[in-house]
Amino acid sequence: MTNTNQPRRPRSGRSVYLAATVCAIGALLFGYDTGVISGALLYLKGPLGIEDNAFLQGLVTSGLLVGAMVGALISGSLAARLGRRVMTLIAACVFAVGSLGAAFSPDVLTLVASRFVIGIGVGLASVIVPMYIAEISPTRIRGTLTSLNQLLITTGILLAYVVDYALAPWEAWRWMLGLGVIPAVALFVGMLFMPETPRWLASRNRMDEAREVLERTRAPEEIDEAFEEIEAAERQAREEAGWRDLTSPWIRPALTIGLGLAVLQQFVGINTIIYYAPTTLTQLGMGEAASIAAQVGIGAVMLLFTLVAVRYTDRIGRKRLLLAGSTGMSLSLGVLGILTLIVGASGSTVAVITIVCLATYIASFGATWGPIVWVMLPELFPLRIRGPAEGLATCGNWAANFVVSLAFPVVLAVIGQGLSMLVFAAFGVVSLFFVHHLVPETSGRSLEGLETELHATPKEEAPGQARS
Repeated sequence: MTNTNQPRRPRSGRSVYLAATVCAIGALLFGYDTGVISGALLYLKGPLGIEDNAFLQGLVTSGLLVGAMVGALISGSLAARLGRRVMTLIAACVFAVGSLGAAFSPDVLTLVASRFVIGIGVGLASVIVPMYIAEISPTRIRGTLTSLNQLLITTGILLAYVVDYALAPWEAWRWMLGLGVIPAVALFVGMLFMPETPRWLASRNRMDEAREVLERTRAPEEIDEAFEEIEAAERQAREEAGWRDLTSPWIRPALTIGLGLAVLQQFVGINTIIYYAPTTLTQLGMGEAASIAAQVGIGAVMLLFTLVAVRYTDRIGRKRLLLAGSTGMSLSLGVLGILTLIVGASGSTVAVITIVCLATYIASFGATWGPIVWVMLPELFPLRIRGPAEGLATCGNWAANFVVSLAFPVVLAVIGQGLSMLVFAAFGVVSLFFVHHLVPETSGRSLEGLETELHATPKEEAPGQARS
């Protein structure tokens, strides 16, 4: 009996890892297109005539964020109708079109429009990739596989920094932006051969197909239990919920937690590092090439510590990692802020302190808040409303990203680097209390079990009955 079972387990394991990895190329595109602009912006300002126009420089950066908000809002309902796999294919096409448009932009307005299109792809990917991976993964490794989302985001950011650094001697910003078409094509071709998620197939009453996918992605002894859990969840909530249901009392606790996590992930300041680190380090006296090189190092730290989350998120637990990350981020930014106020905001000493503290901050974020938020969002919401709810939470994430990215240069100019870092440190403390008091532990529980525990269905709803 043991001999006959052993060959099947590796096949199912390989199948689910392959599906998760291929879909996570969408996360790599998310990271690449988010990070690449930081280096490209240094070299496109002159050719496009915006060297002295801070507003247009901001538009080039924030155009992606506005597109991401749109993509996140529309992704949930479209994923519910068309399926997770089809939406990933659509996202790949959007990425490719946007990357080519950015590379061949004749003027700044075309570049902003292309960045907006890329942003739609980023918004789609930020919802669909973790949703697809969470729904196709076995419970025992769901956290590990869903962490691939952040691992590939981080890999994409690091890849963007390396490309920026490699092409900096030629100031080849068009190539920096255009190379994103390569992973977009890889994502499209790869997803043609990947299965749809069993949860979505079951929601469309395609139970035979759902079982076939389970047979490809589960160990033999897990198939029947997983299929029964999916069937039970479908019996509990047959009709599909829409945007109006997001106002129902039964979903509010989960929506509050999801939106809170998504917004706080940005308010702790991560994307100010991604977008403005080269500019900030240049102002501290480092050359443009040296600033980009320092950012490559920061990206490498994030990638290294994201691997920690991939390995330990199912062992340590989501909540413990979030608490540890909030503590590390608050301390590192607090130290940076205080030392900058004491020593000053210029000179080689401050540059070294800034790099060390930012590396510590990045390590704390990369191992915790970076991946864990994307792991938890699909876990918090029931299937019948997962698309719209996760889309709204992710839109909140991108809206917070937009606000922080737009406000940071102004805040930095008005109150200086020291106080700016203390503001982000304060949000780190807020995130610590939010997680401690409101966020449940989701590690080691099936999506169906979490759905039953975290939510009362509309039929069960009564005053005071909604769960947190």
